[in-house]
Amino acid sequence: MSETGATTIRVGGEGDAGYDVVIGRDLLAGVGDAIGSAAAKVLIVHPPTLGARAAALRESLAGRYEVLLAEVPDAEQAKRVEVAAFCWQILGQADFTRTDVIVGFGGGAITDLAGFVAATWLRGVRIVQLPTTVLGMVDAAIGGKTGINTNEGKNLVGVFHAPAAVLCDLELLDTLPRNEILAGFAEVVKAGFIRYPEILDVIEADPDAATDPTTPEFRRVVELAIRMKAEVVSEDFREAGLREILNYGHTLGHAVEHAERYQWRHGAAVAVGLAFAAELGRLSGRLSDEVADRHKRVLDLLSLPTSYPAGRWNTLLATMQRDKKARAGQLRFIVLDDLAKPTVMLAPDQSLLFAAYQEIAS
Repeated sequence: MSETGATTIRVGGEGDAGYDVVIGRDLLAGVGDAIGSAAAKVLIVHPPTLGARAAALRESLAGRYEVLLAEVPDAEQAKRVEVAAFCWQILGQADFTRTDVIVGFGGGAITDLAGFVAATWLRGVRIVQLPTTVLGMVDAAIGGKTGINTNEGKNLVGVFHAPAAVLCDLELLDTLPRNEILAGFAEVVKAGFIRYPEILDVIEADPDAATDPTTPEFRRVVELAIRMKAEVVSEDFREAGLREILNYGHTLGHAVEHAERYQWRHGAAVAVGLAFAAELGRLSGRLSDEVADRHKRVLDLLSLPTSYPAGRWNTLLATMQRDKKARAGQLRFIVLDDLAKPTVMLAPDQSLLFAAYQEIAS
């Protein structure tokens, strides 16, 4: 596949709310087209590490719009109500209207925050997402899930709000630290296990090529992961059914993030969650040893964690149980019946959960 040609993947939405995810290089030049002619003002939400790039983006748009910048904390520290309020203050002081546009320029936490701000300002303004990490490109920026964290847990406050467009410019990944790229690959691996096993084949064949943003192998697995997310979201925008499979590895993963006070990268926590979900599938008699073992093998190739301290189980379980209120008081886990065959495990016995955790405990 040509590295210069862009790939467009359509995401269906409610009514006419579909949008395009564009993957390629040198895509920032097209941001103005994605914003459109109806807007007079644009707010670019970005982390400190992208200050220079955000300023350059503002300059490129200055002839068409009044462009404002909102520098917010990096990573999960951005996803707080105080940060959202800071963005609302900027919007209010600038007289931002319903035809104006917010741009989320950063990793998954930034696109989550920017989407939430866009969804809540004047009950919804347009947002263009410009993810700058692997995690943001394959997961967070796609699907219209927005949210912030509270002291009680991750993403407990949020709104479904589809973006107007998502531009995944692979050039933004060329200078990303390798550990950041590898952390994002937990979501890519998830896509391989729940829908597109080709992803796993490519990683196993050459993990270095698969994780190098300049290679065709990298682009292939990223595009497959995006396609998986687009297909699932198109069928189930509000997570009424099929979309729940995207939570594979996330029930325990979110509990790990909470236990680590969000100092762990999301992908590292999800990797532990994937290893746990594999053992849960194995011990419940659903998943073969071969597929369960493949989880650890692939994650090891990517230097992602697959274990967590034995003494932390009670803390993790309590956090997961706080999340269960959304589903009639019962814990739910996504497990595999086989490769690319995800299903829901409802209210598993706590002894089974404990046994699965012992298999990954360090």
